[in-house]
Amino acid sequence: MPRRSIRWLTLFSALLIIGVVVTQIYWVKQALDLRHRQFNQNAHVALQDVAQELATVNGVMQTSNPVEQLSPEYFLVNTNATTQPDLLEHFIKDSFQKHNLITDFEVGIYDCTTDRMRYGMSLSTKTNDKTTVKINNWVKTDKYPYYFGVRFPQQSAYIVGNLNGWIWSSVLVLLAVGFFAYALFIILRQKHLSEVQRNFVNNMTHELQTPISTIRIAADVLNSDIITTQPERHKRYVHIVQEEILRLQNQVEMVLSMAKAERNALTLKKEIVDVHQVIESILLPFEGKVQLRFEASQPCVEADPFHLRNMITNLIDNAIKYSVDKPEVVLRTFNKKSCLFICVEDKGVGIAPEFQKKIFNKFFRITSGDVHNVKGSGIGLSYVKQIVRSHHWHLELDSALGKGSIFTISIPQK
Repeated sequence: MPRRSIRWLTLFSALLIIGVVVTQIYWVKQALDLRHRQFNQNAHVALQDVAQELATVNGVMQTSNPVEQLSPEYFLVNTNATTQPDLLEHFIKDSFQKHNLITDFEVGIYDCTTDRMRYGMSLSTKTNDKTTVKINNWVKTDKYPYYFGVRFPQQSAYIVGNLNGWIWSSVLVLLAVGFFAYALFIILRQKHLSEVQRNFVNNMTHELQTPISTIRIAADVLNSDIITTQPERHKRYVHIVQEEILRLQNQVEMVLSMAKAERNALTLKKEIVDVHQVIESILLPFEGKVQLRFEASQPCVEADPFHLRNMITNLIDNAIKYSVDKPEVVLRTFNKKSCLFICVEDKGVGIAPEFQKKIFNKFFRITSGDVHNVKGSGIGLSYVKQIVRSHHWHLELDSALGKGSIFTISIPQK
């Protein structure tokens, strides 16, 4: 499938997932609002029936609208007469059960002689239990001389409890959406890894074919009869074969080292090495393209010579490959604060800020601008980072587009 189609499919899937989640949340909210309205309506009707029964018992006329809701959980009921607590309990529980309000509630009766709420009691239509509660802070009104208040402290829990089916179905929908999103993420990630693997195989094939082709040509020359009469030429071709075999060995070792480093199985054979000597030993293939500035008075460090050599070779090779026209590469060493610093500086194309962390990721290669035709395996800088990390050194990058890059490795010295 083309990359553009995958992007559109991913965008459409993401929008679909967001739409499902938003729709589910909307419907759950609508259901909660509906249940709130139904609860308040049932409570209003039930309390009106209680007011009617109290008016009949007390022989007074009931007002047209005796129930007033002061808050989502709090109702006042006008009675126009003194209310007996036991009788009120009986009427309320009976009316609430009739209207299917099976929940806990609190009742307080207003005493006009003392101008305060009295008889604070917590009741329930689920059980016959009742306990005394404090009602000093309940809201009062001057509209009625006789009234009682009813409060539903667990109204939200009661409403949510009635929506168990909705909530569980929503949870299942969200889980299904979550699994779908995760599966989509895994599929896209696997596709990306497949592309990375394919690119790595293609690039690595090119990197290996070059020395193999050179060795084959040199072998054909060495196999000719005339080469025995030309000792200098024979020696030169033997040296070419040795160099290309070493290059092949370094490529293979670098890939194996990357795999071992990822498994934390990379074993370093550390010894005291002179960094200046190591650098001079690897400059022959670069034929004077690198300018040396050995400013370090103490160039010896504890390191694995093989990986140190490969690491510096990768940095130099990278600097040359990404230089425009004639490469200007400077390799500098200096001592500072009990550390040896190795700097590889070039005047090449540079690296954009958004790529400066990604270039150390395995197989990552910048594929835009002036660098899309540069060949490579995509593991050089990742290998450098792994070796630096394995030695417990420090690596820094300072780069700007069009101005070049500076890779600096700081190595603590004992």
